[in-house]
Amino acid sequence: MGCLFTEEHEMFRKSLRKMLDKEAYPYFEEWERKRDVPRAFWHKLGENGFLCPMVSEEYGGLGLDFGYSMILTEELEHVGAGLASGIALHSDIVTPYIEAYGTEEQKQRWLPKSVTGELVSAVAMTEPGAGSDLAGIGTTARREGDYYILNGEKTFITNGVNADYVVVVCKTDPQAKPAYKGISLLVVETGTPGFKRGKKLDKIGMHSADTGELIFEDAKVPAENLLGEEGKGFYYLMDKLQQERLIVAIEVQVEAEAMLKLTMDYVKERKAFGSRIADFQNTQFKLAEMATEIDIGRTYVNSLAAKHIAGEEIVKEVSMAKWWISEMAKRVASECLQLHGGYGYMEEYEIARRYRDIPVAAIYAGTTEIMKNIIAKQILK
Repeated sequence: MGCLFTEEHEMFRKSLRKMLDKEAYPYFEEWERKRDVPRAFWHKLGENGFLCPMVSEEYGGLGLDFGYSMILTEELEHVGAGLASGIALHSDIVTPYIEAYGTEEQKQRWLPKSVTGELVSAVAMTEPGAGSDLAGIGTTARREGDYYILNGEKTFITNGVNADYVVVVCKTDPQAKPAYKGISLLVVETGTPGFKRGKKLDKIGMHSADTGELIFEDAKVPAENLLGEEGKGFYYLMDKLQQERLIVAIEVQVEAEAMLKLTMDYVKERKAFGSRIADFQNTQFKLAEMATEIDIGRTYVNSLAAKHIAGEEIVKEVSMAKWWISEMAKRVASECLQLHGGYGYMEEYEIARRYRDIPVAAIYAGTTEIMKNIIAKQILK
């Protein structure tokens, strides 16, 4: 980690960790039960300078490198996946779209309050009938004077219930050939006529994470809310998905590390047949196997973070990390639960929550199968 993080990075981590010890860890189980992270916590992150660290100083941010975003993601994930999910998405997945492709007016309107936590953001890609196939989305937006009339539905949207503005992936030219050339990005704000929320989705895990449905029925979106140029939305998405998938790889890496630590602590205390579970050869072999894979994952994800900070294109490598580490974390979750025995199935043990939270990482931000398709195309060029 020394070659990746400077003393300034570690000061940021120490300060963030101190805040989370006071403001997050004591309340996280309650947030999981209530299935909500209070807006007050977002405000505290913003007030202390932890949200959107990469945003330029002219828009209220700190203009820092991706290493700070990585630290934010890691420390939130240590608290719980439900906490990291929505905040990391807002802080380092959605706001980069605004800063990269927004007009000066759009940046001034949305970025400063995103940094303070006054505004929460989301990005809406997935639909009931279109997930991995973005070119197959059915949401459309037609231009009528100074407005776009937006129609369609989105689902599985992180921050969908509470977001103040949503970057919506839609088709402004449904007749475009190939279809992806007709995709554009529109920013839809709370209060837009014709925009309403569907139900808050009841998930297997990540209970505190806000995930919902969005419905657009002749929603009247100002033309000035077009992000970038018409027909360039697909290219914008592909450009920013590298960072999104790297963030997911970091999240699941931390989950695997956390689950292994929980399990090592447990097997050193728990006894069976007169011995510690940690003294059984089978337990030792399982721990050794997991520790090896986790260490490989950490080495790889750190190297990719360094390359990303340096501005390198690592689409292939990030796709490798995203699928392999998420699948590795699923294996670790299963083994760790098994080593906990019956107690692992009890909600009072943290491993049960971590076990429930981890499988979706192999689905969102591009499924394992899509990651393998991307890698194959890259290596067969």
